[in-house]
Amino acid sequence: MALFVLSLLMLSSFSAISYTHADSGMIGVNYGRIANNLPAPEKVVELLKSQGINRVKLYDTDKSVLTALANSGIKVVVSLPNENLAAASADQSYTDNWVQENVKKYTPATDIEAIAVGNEVFVDPRNTTTYLVQAMKNVQSSLVKFNLDESIKVSSPIALSALANSYPPSSGSFKPDLIEPVIKPMLDLLRKTSSHIMVNAYPFFAYAANADKISLDYALFKENSGNVDSGNGLKYNNLLDAQIDAVFAAMAAVGFNDVKLVVTETGWPSAGDENEIGAGSANAAAYNGGLVKRVLTGNGTPLKPKEPLNVYLFALFNENQKTGPTSERNYGLFYPNENKVYDVPFSAKSTPVNDGKDKTWCVANGKTTKEKLQEGLDYACGEGGADCRPIQKGATCYDPESLEAHASYAFNSYYQKNARGVGTCDFGGAAYVVSQPPKYGKCEFPTGH
Repeated sequence: MALFVLSLLMLSSFSAISYTHADSGMIGVNYGRIANNLPAPEKVVELLKSQGINRVKLYDTDKSVLTALANSGIKVVVSLPNENLAAASADQSYTDNWVQENVKKYTPATDIEAIAVGNEVFVDPRNTTTYLVQAMKNVQSSLVKFNLDESIKVSSPIALSALANSYPPSSGSFKPDLIEPVIKPMLDLLRKTSSHIMVNAYPFFAYAANADKISLDYALFKENSGNVDSGNGLKYNNLLDAQIDAVFAAMAAVGFNDVKLVVTETGWPSAGDENEIGAGSANAAAYNGGLVKRVLTGNGTPLKPKEPLNVYLFALFNENQKTGPTSERNYGLFYPNENKVYDVPFSAKSTPVNDGKDKTWCVANGKTTKEKLQEGLDYACGEGGADCRPIQKGATCYDPESLEAHASYAFNSYYQKNARGVGTCDFGGAAYVVSQPPKYGKCEFPTGH
């Protein structure tokens, strides 16, 4: 995905916007919509607000979505799709009209802070690379024409595959054939307009392809011995920092050490095919949870320690119509029914899932198969050691007499018994963590163990 065209939380203050904390970044989320079962945009805005997410990135300028985001307090990045680049590059009047109809019409009620011109254009099979810089310049000129250039910035997300070298980070360099025709003029425009370079970075891909060489803990922000860059002696404790610094090094190598960076996509799939090593809900929860904590409580990267780390998570929902491997359809933080795929706190103050002070419960995923629910129920009540006495006939939680309700009780008992540890509310994708007390009849679900 990130290495391909459809690659896909949070944040960027694109220059005119000030950071809330000098030493911490912000978290946003990508709202992809390649699915036929997603909630209405109005419901999505309510969901974003309920989670404290105040930055979102879109892949188009859908009218219903931009209208729903009006007066929400959520900052928005919109996108001009790759298929529009040729027209945007050829004709200034095209971008004037596009900005008028897709941006100006919605501001200031909808707080649009940036336009992503194209997405991972260098790996677009339609060969749109030659149109990119001129399209960006034309969009910028249109913003100037409508007096929007101070509040709205222009950039374009690049994939890490734009680099010829990324390891060690200090040797980061762009592919030679991209430097003169595209990279330098693009970075020059970003510098002149005080915009950020947008980067889509996925440690998952690097880990899956090199699991024999890369530590999973290093990829997931867990405790590990770290890696020292042989070129400059800097120590890295996680793979994402190393990937970001490889981009910084590549920019410095072509004379643009001063351009800021925002990670417009990063994430980890909660499910994948057999050959997609590392895919799974426990690892996805560890990656995104560790990333949020890293962004909100840490400084910048080893190479740029004073630059806040600003990140957009990919993605808000699982998208059932995406093509490619199973992972492509399983990057979501939420199921289309708005239940969490796994628990990720979006605040630095949130306690970890396995902290006894944090009230969370484990419930069955009603969208999964009856076979999976039964299998999970049998395990939890059997060798899992859950207390399943309350769901026996005549007991307090027997009603409602449904597989989902009974499985939820058993899954939660197992989860609480195991101190709400990461990975103890999964059951092969048949369960997920919630932060509101479950309601099944009059049954009360315990929070202690």
